[in-house]
Amino acid sequence: MESYQYNGEKAAVANKRTMRGSDVVLRFLALALSLAAAVVLGVNKQSTTVAMSLVPTLPPVELPVTAKWHYLSANVFFVTANAIACGHAAVSLILTLATRGASKGIAILVVLADLVMVALLFSSIGAAGAIGLMGYQGNSHVQWKKVCNVFDRFCHQAAAALGLSGAAALVFFVLVVLSTLNHYKKH
Repeated sequence: MESYQYNGEKAAVANKRTMRGSDVVLRFLALALSLAAAVVLGVNKQSTTVAMSLVPTLPPVELPVTAKWHYLSANVFFVTANAIACGHAAVSLILTLATRGASKGIAILVVLADLVMVALLFSSIGAAGAIGLMGYQGNSHVQWKKVCNVFDRFCHQAAAALGLSGAAALVFFVLVVLSTLNHYKKH
């Protein structure tokens, strides 16, 4: 602790290495965003009926179809990655509050884990985004039809989850950048 004179009295000022309010706020924000992304896609489900023509001379048959998030492995990866990031944010928030910057080794491990969360979230966003784009546009080369015209609510909810996860990844990235800048300010 450093101390300064103010009106003849000594006032203690916290060392810059102690817990920073911005770090706590950003970790809580990352926790909330990654949790919201996992939940928004994790509960995503839409059922509808689709008219299918089995034989061109007969009238179309109405078939019930359902879209669920776990039907696509990219979405499973996305939900899992966001759940892991949420868990990391919770643990790192607890460590940040408990250690208050006292342990340099733990701080380095947390920053490295933050960097892993950035990579994990961006890779899961890429995977889920690619399959989402396929659902939105289809692919004429392999004769995959677009499905977002049928499952519009499902696609909008998946897009919202991608946005939330992207925001969480950016928050983790900001935490890494701030930690790096903090490290170089000290030297």
